[in-house]
Amino acid sequence: MNAISLDAIGKNRFGKALLVAVMCTAAVACSKKVKEVPPPAEPTTQAPVTEAPATTPGAYGPEDLDTDACLRTRIVYFDFDQDALRPEFQAAMACHAKYLRDRPSARMSLEGNADERGSREYNLGLGERRGNAVSSALQANGGSGSQITVVSYGEERPTCNDSSEDCWAKNRRVEIVYTAK
Repeated sequence: MNAISLDAIGKNRFGKALLVAVMCTAAVACSKKVKEVPPPAEPTTQAPVTEAPATTPGAYGPEDLDTDACLRTRIVYFDFDQDALRPEFQAAMACHAKYLRDRPSARMSLEGNADERGSREYNLGLGERRGNAVSSALQANGGSGSQITVVSYGEERPTCNDSSEDCWAKNRRVEIVYTAK
């Protein structure tokens, strides 16, 4: 076998081109492919940022209980010896039900009351039926029953002590009391 000297190859153009091609091929074949790995993330010493829960546009917040006219209606009045909800309170029930939907942590107590006429037992039962009527209206509008508690005070907590129809009408009521906002 004849040895080809580099000096002999370097003297002609074809040889030079061949030498460059062989060297480039060898360099590419021998090169290592390095896979770039991002550096590991350094542990942060900052306290985690706690963001306020995202509020949905149009959703009620606790401040609305005092500012929204519909939510400020917290007394539902009833006719004599009745436990059916009067039509003028339907809009307020829808507002309070929406508040309960928007605020799953909210809780309310429905305090049923009656006027002084009737026996103590009858008035306690009537107050409870009235509270349940308000609860049913709230749930029919999408409120959760787990957020609502019904309590009856019967005739024990009057707002008016006169023996007149106007006074009795004020005592036939359910008060909506938010226990958690």
